[in-house]
Amino acid sequence: MEEKFEFIAGGLCAPKGFQTAGVHCGIRKNKEKKDLALVVSDVLCNAAAIYTQNKVKGAPILVTKKNLQNGKAQAVIVNSGNANTCNADGEEKAEMMCRLCAEAAKVKAEDVIVASTGVIGQVLPIEPIRDAMPALIGALTRENSLDASEAILTTDTRRKEYAVSFTLGGKPCVIAGMAKGSGMIHPNMATMLCFLTTDAAIESALLQKALKAVSDDTFNMVSVDGDTSTNDMVSILASGLAENAVIAQEGEDYEIFCRALYLLLEKLSRDIAGDGEGATRLLECVVTGAVDKKNAKVIAKSVITSSLFKAAMFGADANWGRVLCAIGYAEADLDITKVAVSFESCAGHIDVCKNGAGIDFSEEEAKKILSEDEIRILIALGDGDAAATAWGCDLTYDYVKINGDYRT
Repeated sequence: MEEKFEFIAGGLCAPKGFQTAGVHCGIRKNKEKKDLALVVSDVLCNAAAIYTQNKVKGAPILVTKKNLQNGKAQAVIVNSGNANTCNADGEEKAEMMCRLCAEAAKVKAEDVIVASTGVIGQVLPIEPIRDAMPALIGALTRENSLDASEAILTTDTRRKEYAVSFTLGGKPCVIAGMAKGSGMIHPNMATMLCFLTTDAAIESALLQKALKAVSDDTFNMVSVDGDTSTNDMVSILASGLAENAVIAQEGEDYEIFCRALYLLLEKLSRDIAGDGEGATRLLECVVTGAVDKKNAKVIAKSVITSSLFKAAMFGADANWGRVLCAIGYAEADLDITKVAVSFESCAGHIDVCKNGAGIDFSEEEAKKILSEDEIRILIALGDGDAAATAWGCDLTYDYVKINGDYRT
């Protein structure tokens, strides 16, 4: 299928029927940083979303869940700089954001997805959002989603957005996404905020199924710091304007759609992991030879989440014992005496452990390999045929600096 998929420019605007905008409204003190984003579809879309597993949930999630009960939406409004979480008036403010968006974009308030990201426990001022709506509507464009993808960022150092083109029944289709996420990133659903658009025609129930299944293999395989955010959300709008035969059941078209979605979310997952707060290296842990996929995923996530291992990667230290330690406390079935571990990067490949025990290797060569920007940790279990991949980053001094005064 690979030749059917191509990454293209345009971000969320690449699929037919979508406009986006991003402005600075004043929630964030830095006037150079945009903090309010809008996505509007020309038509009412089939929609789906998945949310954080954290028991403390941001008010926008509660409102969005209610609005998406019918599987329909036409717009997304999101602010950065304030999470609107743990506030007595949180739901009221989130509903007000939906109404303000609806009035300005000429859609129904119940057809608006609302999201917020930033500091927890501070009251969200609605006035800046209200006052910025004319400018936000005036900034809508079909050309690209650069401003919108910037407006959702918090401690991120770069935008994260892609679009993938593919074909369904001879009809050209596109699926696109923009995401934010740098800290409070840990597998337990979305691990950040992500907004997706597609012009493919697909029923809401299958859209929901595809989003959940693909996120489980991508976003839920990312960890930066082991903290599951209160505001995690992934949403998708499907305009159907590609005019393909509606995907109403599982089959070839559904599989093609899922493959395109996977390629998109895999890219975004790698970007989120590589842009972890203070990170200097992207870590990719590939587990093979597991008894089943569940065990492979548990082990890969355990390794990528280990603070000790992440710190070792910051120091380019081939401390393979920390890999085995993380494997050993993972709730997974395996025979540790069969485990082999290798490290690789663009600088080379080196085996460091076989049959659950250390082997001779060059520390100098290992240091060279682990000093690159992207590191792969290869774990062969020798128990079966299942595999999984997880993404993370190193743990650095700057992570503590960023989070030591995040609120103030």
